[in-house]
Amino acid sequence: MGSFKIKGGFPLKGEIKPQGAKNESLQVLCAVLLTSEKLRIKNIPEIGDVKCLIQILKELEVMVKQNGIGDYTFQAKNINTEYLNTKKFREHGKSIRGSIMIAGPLLARFGKVCIPIPGGDRIGRRRLDAHLTGLRLLGSNIHYHNESKYFDLRMTKNSLTGEYILMEEASITGTANVIMAATLAKGKTTIYNAACEPYIQQLCRLLNKMGAKIRGIGSNLINITGVKELGGCEHTILPDMVEIGSWIGLAAITSSEILIKNVSWKNLGIVPNTFHKMGIKLEKEKDNIYIPSQKSYKIKKSLNNAILTISDAPWPGLTPDLLSILTVVATQAKGSVLIHQKMFESRLFFVDKLIEMGAQIILCDPHRATVIGLNHKSPLRGAILNSPDIRAGISLLIAALSAKGTSIIRNIEQIDRGYENIDQRLRILGADIIRIK
Repeated sequence: MGSFKIKGGFPLKGEIKPQGAKNESLQVLCAVLLTSEKLRIKNIPEIGDVKCLIQILKELEVMVKQNGIGDYTFQAKNINTEYLNTKKFREHGKSIRGSIMIAGPLLARFGKVCIPIPGGDRIGRRRLDAHLTGLRLLGSNIHYHNESKYFDLRMTKNSLTGEYILMEEASITGTANVIMAATLAKGKTTIYNAACEPYIQQLCRLLNKMGAKIRGIGSNLINITGVKELGGCEHTILPDMVEIGSWIGLAAITSSEILIKNVSWKNLGIVPNTFHKMGIKLEKEKDNIYIPSQKSYKIKKSLNNAILTISDAPWPGLTPDLLSILTVVATQAKGSVLIHQKMFESRLFFVDKLIEMGAQIILCDPHRATVIGLNHKSPLRGAILNSPDIRAGISLLIAALSAKGTSIIRNIEQIDRGYENIDQRLRILGADIIRIK
């Protein structure tokens, strides 16, 4: 395992361009399996999870050509479905959550698919019901092999058939899986309580460019009329809103002046306003975000003068991926905030590391933490830390950059899964960080 060695406690300065969106990339890469024609995808981030999924595509014998940095052409003309039965695939599939999204495209196109229980972050229970129930309603038999821990899905007829699907939860990956399968199903599919994050909107726009017939993009009611086949096109991935939030949080807690370029403001939703509630100044400059250096930022109270509560919710609510970062930012704010992580019961467990660094945090229960801000009067202390997952990892890295003294962060492969060349990009801003292998 690699480590980062960080000397923190001083401000940074400079410009940064966000990487392509991790979550959108994983969906779009799975969509290449829906057609035998070429798809050119631009702005793909060079991160661990994406590299793993591209390797799965290569093992399936998808043609993968790199045209430049983040620019790839894919062609799934001759697919080796036997790879799905190998131990190698099960190991690859278990390593990332996004591997589950190959199920819908392969089932729709080839009539069968087997998938392992996917891996990813250990942040609590992450059910597969939205995926499996939707694919079953479209006409798939599902058999679970308990010993080998994988699902075997097969069409009950010659093709999938459109259906009304009421999703129990607005799962992003579940919605993506069902949408992709429904594009090649016979008849009309209606998905109610669908996730409608910008990543899903982008996937739908890509599929429509490929020849799909999808209506209701941006809402939680999606209507899909199946087509016989899909074609090729070009597509550009959005900037990653979670990485943008990470840079905002870093700028605030380290009193840094940072310009984040080309952020796609219209797709950020309430992310900028949430940081405003934390007292953080940020300015819109064309399609950029400018964060001036702030010696102090004061948490705003609710209208009834109650302590501010920040919680996650389905889009257009706040993405849960930002709550870990907001927790770290709150440690040096003026005032107090209740962080309520509704979706995952283990995501806040990393706060014990922040407490060791000197933060004042009360972990109320697995879902809620109260943070008493120190207003930069008592800075965090350097510590030896371990990255448990992508978002906690980047949050601990941000904490280390603000802390007085030297910190060591281990298991940084977790951070690399979601952040592209993070140490190199931080050094451009003036950070004292080195990678130890």
